[in-house]
Amino acid sequence: MGKSPVSDRALGLALAAAGAVAFSGKAIIVKLAYRHGVDAVTLIMYRMLMALPIFALMAWWCSRGQPALSRRDWLGVLWLGFTGYYLASFLDFAGLQYVSASLERLILYLNPTLVVLLGVFLYRLRVSGQQMWAMGISYSGVLLVFGHEAMLQGPQLASSVAWGAVLIFLSAVSYALYLSYSGELVQRLGSLRLVGLATSVACVLCLLQFVLLRPLSAAVVAPEVLWLSLLNATLCTALPVVMVMMAIERIGSSATAQTGMVGPMATLFMGWLILGEPINAWVIAGTVLVLLGIFAFNTPWQKMLKRTA
Repeated sequence: MGKSPVSDRALGLALAAAGAVAFSGKAIIVKLAYRHGVDAVTLIMYRMLMALPIFALMAWWCSRGQPALSRRDWLGVLWLGFTGYYLASFLDFAGLQYVSASLERLILYLNPTLVVLLGVFLYRLRVSGQQMWAMGISYSGVLLVFGHEAMLQGPQLASSVAWGAVLIFLSAVSYALYLSYSGELVQRLGSLRLVGLATSVACVLCLLQFVLLRPLSAAVVAPEVLWLSLLNATLCTALPVVMVMMAIERIGSSATAQTGMVGPMATLFMGWLILGEPINAWVIAGTVLVLLGIFAFNTPWQKMLKRTA
């Protein structure tokens, strides 16, 4: 007996929520690793080193029986691997040295607005008045949490918070570039094959970055860093990719994106429980503003993309 539509949808919602929570755990693990004296270049090297076999296996498995990639396809994979998984990941890791996990997640959650803004410049898409208001609400929420965090750090460290926020915002822009250019390749190669190939490229770039920028002696780190990197590579990198893709197959990309709104709340809770980051009225108000803005933004965005497809 096959699964009923109701149970299949429930499974899709559960996978989407679990994937969002697992993705959110990445920032928590990175912040924990920084407590052991490791830097961003070394930390992301270990994360990608441990994730490489998983994504290489995914790329090989999904490529069985499929046509070989053309030169154009390979150039696309290299570009998407650089922007979507190498540059975006490195900027995110670097920014997390200066800001809280909660602020990081809120900035990254602005990604749909950045995709549309890129669409305005690249594809001449039109943005409605409702979307402009929604973006204003979301960005005001981020500014509220940023201002509160900078105030808590004091004048001497406020510039560090600002620099971290800029790095993470640039990470979101880099990932938005990946999303903007990935549509055609996803249709030709398939989502899991593209993710496997592009992420494998990013893993190699992170390893090369470490070799070029650090002495090999920098690879000697605390055992806790190795265990945290393994957890990051599996539970917070490879597994949520698969869960989100499975969720999209069952409930569609729009419902999966809406369910992903549990991510910032999960980060807020885990940051308080594990890292001791404060939860107060300022942080809650900023988070609510971001979620409300993205919720109001997503529905017309999805309809707009369908009309222009």
